[in-house]
Amino acid sequence: MIVQDTVLRNEWIVACRSADVQDRPLQITVMGERVVLFRNEQGVHAFKDLCIHRGAALSLGCVREGKLVCPYHGWEYESSGACVKIPQLPADQAIPGKARALPYGCRERYGFVWVNLNGNDPDLFALPEFDDPGFRNVIWGPQTVAAKPPRVVENFLDVGHLAVVHEGYLGVATHMEIGDYRVHRDENGIRTDEIAVFQPDPDGTGQAKHVYYTYEVLRPLTVKFTKRDRETDHEMSILLTVLPTDENQSVAFGVLSFNYETNLTDEEIIQFQDMIFAQDKPIVENQKPEDLPLDLQVELSLKCDRASIAYRQYLSELGVNLGTA
Repeated sequence: MIVQDTVLRNEWIVACRSADVQDRPLQITVMGERVVLFRNEQGVHAFKDLCIHRGAALSLGCVREGKLVCPYHGWEYESSGACVKIPQLPADQAIPGKARALPYGCRERYGFVWVNLNGNDPDLFALPEFDDPGFRNVIWGPQTVAAKPPRVVENFLDVGHLAVVHEGYLGVATHMEIGDYRVHRDENGIRTDEIAVFQPDPDGTGQAKHVYYTYEVLRPLTVKFTKRDRETDHEMSILLTVLPTDENQSVAFGVLSFNYETNLTDEEIIQFQDMIFAQDKPIVENQKPEDLPLDLQVELSLKCDRASIAYRQYLSELGVNLGTA
């Protein structure tokens, strides 16, 4: 079922990793819409995965000389969506103007392909670490979760669960308290003060200590935290962005950035992040209600929940419907 959420249809939604779009077309479901992605010499393009002729899935076809070719009757579509070849037509007969694929907005950035279902070209959020030669960036995902996107995002913003769900990795049972902090709003989104979090081994040296988290809400389905060690000035950040495939399923992707040597391979970093996400997954998949309550009186909140409170207020102000109540 197609998800009708005007706010999110006007947003850039992550579709897949850039590396996933190679020589053959790729089908992705975005908010219930079947989308085909294909790459040619001009870049990556996104169409509705439907041939106007007889409804075939264009993703079952191929890319030939930069054109997306329908698997059913061989119609060929160029990057704009215009059909430029119909093999069944006589050479002297013009191609009907209606013979077009429906293009979506498409952009390749930060190691991912992004799709805009309303064909807009809004600004994409900034991720300075990705272009900073002082940072190493590791692409993470996809990870599928049977939960609605706002619940997945809010879990990422929840500093209070680190020492409970991720005890021994991101927190310890003897240091669960979270100090008060403030949340700030500007034209770039939402940003918290630094929050002290005690971790058993935050940088791989085996030394337990406090590190400092800053959470940011960049877009409705894209958030980030930065973890800083004040003793060494080491920083690592994780960007989380979520693809709603339909009303009840989400796919999480991320970028992990480090300004220091981790002594880990990309694969080892990804495996650790997969393990952390696997700990979160049963919690998020079983939260009730499934829709994130935007009425702040529905659930009891503490001062340490300021980031998630600000996120709920942000979604309410934008008018996001998917996964909210």
